[in-house]
Amino acid sequence: MKENQFIEWKESWRDECLKWISGFANAEGGTLVIGKNDRGAVVGVANAKKLLEDIPNKVRDILGIMVDVNLKRTAGKEYLEVVVEPHPYPVSYKGEYHYRSGSTKQELKGAALDRFLLRKHGKRWDGVPVPGFSLTDCSQAAFQLFKAKAAKGGRMSEEILRDSDISLLENLQLTEGNYLKRAATLLFNENTEKFVGGSYIKIGFFVTNDDLRYQDEIHGNLFAQVDKTLDLLFSKYLKAHIRYEGIQRVEEFLFPRPALREAILNAVVHKDYSHGVPIQLSVYEDRIVLWNPGQLPEDWTLQRLLGKHPSNPYNPLIAGAFFRAGFIESWGRGIEKIEQECRVHGIKPPEYDYSMSGLMLTFQADPEHLKRARSEGEPSGKAGRKTPVKTPVKTPVKILQLLQENPAMTLAEVAREIGKSLSAVERASAKLVREGRLRYVGPQKGGHWEVLP
Repeated sequence: MKENQFIEWKESWRDECLKWISGFANAEGGTLVIGKNDRGAVVGVANAKKLLEDIPNKVRDILGIMVDVNLKRTAGKEYLEVVVEPHPYPVSYKGEYHYRSGSTKQELKGAALDRFLLRKHGKRWDGVPVPGFSLTDCSQAAFQLFKAKAAKGGRMSEEILRDSDISLLENLQLTEGNYLKRAATLLFNENTEKFVGGSYIKIGFFVTNDDLRYQDEIHGNLFAQVDKTLDLLFSKYLKAHIRYEGIQRVEEFLFPRPALREAILNAVVHKDYSHGVPIQLSVYEDRIVLWNPGQLPEDWTLQRLLGKHPSNPYNPLIAGAFFRAGFIESWGRGIEKIEQECRVHGIKPPEYDYSMSGLMLTFQADPEHLKRARSEGEPSGKAGRKTPVKTPVKTPVKILQLLQENPAMTLAEVAREIGKSLSAVERASAKLVREGRLRYVGPQKGGHWEVLP
């Protein structure tokens, strides 16, 4: 047997072993074995009978909990097993909080400690009431988007959807007394970063790891972020091989849209928003890397090792709202759906990396499909016709799209949004004005842009 989430070996007893006992108590419980080396071989303890009395007393006096200490013998050598039960309340070692994760022990600090203490007291990060945020801070556009999705999905009655906005928030369990909960600041507010730093999605196109060509940031309520990210990904960042079936034009992207949608949804729902770092999508010619910051749900790694799919959402209120709106089919099936869609599309399921302070998913394109997308030769289905490849949306088009949606934006804001220099945006907008496609109406301060047909 090897060391794992539930077993730790120590050759001898030292009072610092109490940290491991605290870690087991704060996690899923486990057994601390005294008298085995790192390979699991019994080396024995000389003072086993004395430790049988000392260890329970020290655990009680320092940690405030009770443990079972059992004496074992193998080949004439004695060793001890300290059996620790999981505890429903936080167990500290001299003011420190430790947690058993995998085969390691971690001291919890900062945001991780806050999450842990909240969970032990029956709360989650997204369920904390937020002073200073009220119904007037909520976005009508977010309410309308949610109601439209929920009505289409049929998971909320028409009566609830016709009721007042505050009643809807109460139905989604986003209120506590006179306060709205933290989840509401992300779900029904456009300026999410005022309350939660880093609550947006960042996309960049890379030629190599250190050669970023262009990038975008997707802000707004979480419902809109999912749709906007997916649309931007397929309209600007991903190449498509074009083939023809008779006269019908068929686009074949390198990656399946349903799988990427599910991956983005999982990232938004399970993200640790307390880290203040955005979700990051790195797009390369042959792969997409999605990084979701923060610790995974408590049972995620263990369930994956057991070949199961975790059903414990990291942000249950956010997950519940996405479920009621019809974004999520069922909790815990996201990984399975991603892998299934990849197989249908003819690519390998994504690689999962849990070692990067969060979860990293890497989608790899099929080499043959990538070769066709690069090719300028004949596509299947229509001899003699060239294979067009989607190119990034040009700056003038992006400017028109942004100003169509947000006429009050300044050119400096447009430049930041599309990742171009201010001078480049000024030149492009001046050309659009000369061509009669764009004009500015009103005074320099307080006016607005008008996109012309």
